[in-house]
Amino acid sequence: MMHRYGISLGVSPREPLRRASELARAVEDRGFEALWYIDFQLGMKDVYAAMNLAALATETIQIGAGVTNLVTRHPTVTANATAALDELSGGRAVLGLGAGWSAVLGAGSTPSRLGDLRSGIDVFRKLFGGGPVEIGGTEVRLATALRPIPIYLAVSQPGMLRLAGETCDGAVLMGAADPEFCAWQLGFLREGLERAGRRRDELTVDLWVTMSVGEDEARALDDVRAWATSQAATFHPWKRLPDAWQRHRADFARAAEAYHLADHLSLHADHRRIVSDDFVRSVALAGDVGTCVGRLRDLWSLDIDRITFALLSGGRRRRLDELAETVIPAVEAEMRTGKESS
Repeated sequence: MMHRYGISLGVSPREPLRRASELARAVEDRGFEALWYIDFQLGMKDVYAAMNLAALATETIQIGAGVTNLVTRHPTVTANATAALDELSGGRAVLGLGAGWSAVLGAGSTPSRLGDLRSGIDVFRKLFGGGPVEIGGTEVRLATALRPIPIYLAVSQPGMLRLAGETCDGAVLMGAADPEFCAWQLGFLREGLERAGRRRDELTVDLWVTMSVGEDEARALDDVRAWATSQAATFHPWKRLPDAWQRHRADFARAAEAYHLADHLSLHADHRRIVSDDFVRSVALAGDVGTCVGRLRDLWSLDIDRITFALLSGGRRRRLDELAETVIPAVEAEMRTGKESS
């Protein structure tokens, strides 16, 4: 059976919004099962406009914000907008939720704490279920509720990982395309499942990776360096890391000092050159087809359910075709060969 794959992307300020429909159809036609849209109100076009266009242009693919937060959008506003997406898509909406970083910090606010997210998840459960929920001392109901829409939590640190295991339908596993790092994270997800007495099949683990395929490794590394720098900046305040990742602390400090939210994920940002090649190789997939296929095969050895590729700007249709026509078939062929020989 073929493994499961998704795509994450945003609509850049330079891109006509109507092209979201065309790209969404292309993603679905190429067999991806989930399509996530970045919610960054200062650097991307509106996430709900893009998702609604995608919903009307597709038939089977799951669609969700990847990810939204509790700060820049009130939970009742998010719930109503997600219910509308669910109606337009015929029941294919998912809600991606996180503490908030670029969207929240860019608005001059502070990311949500763990307790806020726990409460927020409970609020969304009740709103999507059509039942009463108290918000700010007022009892409210979502009149447009249709069904319990699946909730995915973007997770990377231990507390968030445990919370996803305890309470969510899915975990968006953020951080690195490194098996050792991911295995460390998955341990905390399992702790959360065990605490709540939940089965492993009650949680979809969706690992997000960024990849650039090219014969020139230096160019491939530069292609993913902006993503790597954004990740390094988020790692800087972490108190706990796998032992092998302590060597990257200097990268984290430099990225935190130099990162500019205005250029979030821009391939042309000055800050992209802050981090070392060693860190870029750890956090992203970059190199020729054989290198990327081998690393994806290693990631599939982990206890995950889906791999979602963050589709970088700059020739996204080419990147999508490369994934669907070259990389994924090669991964699947290697996995089949490995099973047959074992």
